[in-house]
Amino acid sequence: MNDVQEVTSPATSLTGPATCVTKVELRVSCKALLDRDTLNKSDPCVVLMVQNNGQWLDRTEVIKSNLHPVFGKVFCLDYYFEEVQKLRFEVYDIHGTHSIGTRDDDFLGGMECTLGQIVAQKKMVKPLLLKYGKYAGKSTITVHAEEISGNNGYVELSFCAKKLDDKDLFSKSDPFLEIFRINDDGTEQLVHRTEVIKNNLNPVWEPFKVSLMSLCSCNEERKLKCLVWDYDSRGKHDFIGEFFATFREMQKISTEEEEESVLWDCMNPKYKQKKRNYKNSGVVILTDLKLHRVYSFLDYIMGGCQIHFTVAIDFTASNGDPRNSCSLHYINPYQPNEYLKALIAVGEICQDYDSDKRFSALGFGARIPPNYEVSHDFAINFNPDDDECEGIQGVVEAYQNCLPKIQLYGPTNVSPIINRLAKVAAGDGNIKDASRYHILLILTDGVVTDMADTREAIVRASYQPLSIIIVGVGNADFTDMQILDGDDGVLRSPKGEPVLRDIVQFVPFRDFKTASPAALAKCVLAEVPGQVVEYFSHKAIPPMILGVGAGGHDPSSPSLVEH
Repeated sequence: MNDVQEVTSPATSLTGPATCVTKVELRVSCKALLDRDTLNKSDPCVVLMVQNNGQWLDRTEVIKSNLHPVFGKVFCLDYYFEEVQKLRFEVYDIHGTHSIGTRDDDFLGGMECTLGQIVAQKKMVKPLLLKYGKYAGKSTITVHAEEISGNNGYVELSFCAKKLDDKDLFSKSDPFLEIFRINDDGTEQLVHRTEVIKNNLNPVWEPFKVSLMSLCSCNEERKLKCLVWDYDSRGKHDFIGEFFATFREMQKISTEEEEESVLWDCMNPKYKQKKRNYKNSGVVILTDLKLHRVYSFLDYIMGGCQIHFTVAIDFTASNGDPRNSCSLHYINPYQPNEYLKALIAVGEICQDYDSDKRFSALGFGARIPPNYEVSHDFAINFNPDDDECEGIQGVVEAYQNCLPKIQLYGPTNVSPIINRLAKVAAGDGNIKDASRYHILLILTDGVVTDMADTREAIVRASYQPLSIIIVGVGNADFTDMQILDGDDGVLRSPKGEPVLRDIVQFVPFRDFKTASPAALAKCVLAEVPGQVVEYFSHKAIPPMILGVGAGGHDPSSPSLVEH
């Protein structure tokens, strides 16, 4: 069974591939656990489960002979405000090398709660219960929650030590290092516990990763208390020494030319008081520091990324004659039709992220002048060299001027426009910076006719800086359109190739008929920020201009992230 010396990683994701949702880190400790062992104290381990399906998510390390364990393991979960996420924590006394779940394990108690409750309280303390709701004596479990901010990052640290005090009589010390964050209220939170290096006064510990929020609450000046211990298999570890550090001190390693330039004296306060010539109990050295930033949508926008907005409008005959008041394209002088309502609702938000305020406006499914051949990709201003209009109002005017000049026809083919935009976006994607991202709004009154080609086009487009929003206008049955929105599963091309990213959002306009235009915009644009971050993160492209929040450093401020 795992022992404390085998814990090398502070956090393990329980959620599969990274997505742009709020992530929460949970840390666990217990007090006054039941002592099930005859000769020794219990060797506790905590198992985390999702209650609704009983799935065992992950477990902590085992801490030997300890009734008040503070676990180094960090549980990382996705948090959804709109869901009740039921969790169950179970504490076991582990025997020998048996895995959890065997009859040899002693159940020390369990606790049930929701992730929302933990997040709301930030620190939850609850009694442990045995079977049938019986209290496990005075045993309690404490769970700390911390949100990992969108523009937070993580750091990879490598420590070693030299000339540590020898605490063992017949061999050398077995040292391990603990790092605690000192909170504003003076309490200490375990951030990381290294593995144990056996029989070595000059240990080199494994590199480990920890989020900046966990390490220092994104405050470079926050004090960190670091303790070095000589490991004891019975849990009675011998204190070697301690030192205090800050993340700002640690970062000096990246600016100093000399190796091993960041080091601390490992001090034992008792020895310092008693011994006149006492210098230290060894030195601890930071040998490497790698800072990894996790950028947010606003990091890219504030860094200068432009969002280019394109609208594609369905001009197929199923919309009805625009001169007829029953037509979806009817121009009512007193009230905009559904096409215009959707266009204005989404466009007015997107226009704030495009400095030149010029938007591409395209049409499909109509016969167009001068030869009145069917086109599935035409500029509604009839300028093939420049399909852009001045502002959202310019798009509205081009749409109104276009209607009398075209013949509504069919079929409903949207793949040509998706391919066109993907080609434009691919050109921007080759620039290798985060300067531009595209949003394509497709407004259609029915299910697309070229579904196979559309799926193929979306798979190709998922590799480019592009998001696609499809709004179904009118009362048609849009059931088949849901396949394009990857929310219910991964969209695949006809040959079975999956999309690289989920880039399509589909909604029927009728779901928002009685709601405000803002509700439609909020729904269809909700996934775009995550899609933007996902694209640039996949390409390992940082924001163009780095401020404090975007990964640069302002020396006048100790805060890495604005709250």
